[in-house]
Amino acid sequence: MPYNEALRPYKQKVTTKDGSQTLYSSEFDECYHSTNDGALNETLQKHILPAFTLAPHKDKLVILDICFGLGYNTLATIYYCKLHNISTKIEIISPELDIALVQDLLNFTYPAEFDILKPIIEQLGQNQCYKDEQFSIELLIGDARALLPYITQKIDIIYQDAFSPTKNPLLWTKEYFVMLRKLCKEDVIMTTYSSATPVRMGMWESGFKLFNPPKSSVRSGTIATLGSLELEPIDMELKLQRNPNAKSMKDSDYQ
Repeated sequence: MPYNEALRPYKQKVTTKDGSQTLYSSEFDECYHSTNDGALNETLQKHILPAFTLAPHKDKLVILDICFGLGYNTLATIYYCKLHNISTKIEIISPELDIALVQDLLNFTYPAEFDILKPIIEQLGQNQCYKDEQFSIELLIGDARALLPYITQKIDIIYQDAFSPTKNPLLWTKEYFVMLRKLCKEDVIMTTYSSATPVRMGMWESGFKLFNPPKSSVRSGTIATLGSLELEPIDMELKLQRNPNAKSMKDSDYQ
């Protein structure tokens, strides 16, 4: 499914329920965040909190942020670490298709919580990278599917946060999750807002074990890993028995 570059520049600011701003993308006919959950609230509750609660304690964590967009996941990770005095070294790798969006980050109205991060936002907009003693961020400009094979680091945390499966299906297929699986450490934590059966089937068929996220104030999603977690497991074999027609999304469906 080709992207529509002609529509890419057309975006509108939208105020979400928690007061934080997001954008509506004409190219994908969708907002970057849930307007009901709130851009900042969704980011923290859906990705940052579960990831940092569930990920093993290490001296360094490598995070794959799919996709960068407005940078909420990346910026909220840094904000969370500073707020809670977490000294773990953090390396973030994030593909992003829209270079113009990244270059215009300083003109976006972020929540006040991100005010201390303005120097980082400026560097990301200008150079698509940032580095200090604790944090390292690299934005990979282009199609995520084309860029993933060139990532050599093994990943501790994945924020699976692309536009929805109906709008950007090639970042939700079984083949895509197979690509992610090859990058993962055995104790990887993958967070996503999607609880759709075809998405879960693709994850499961790719070797991930699935769990229901901890209860929170936002819509339920999925937590995936390669090992075990002290969370409620999602029994995909049982789901398949109950619905034999359930199937994962495939690349061939969209090409």
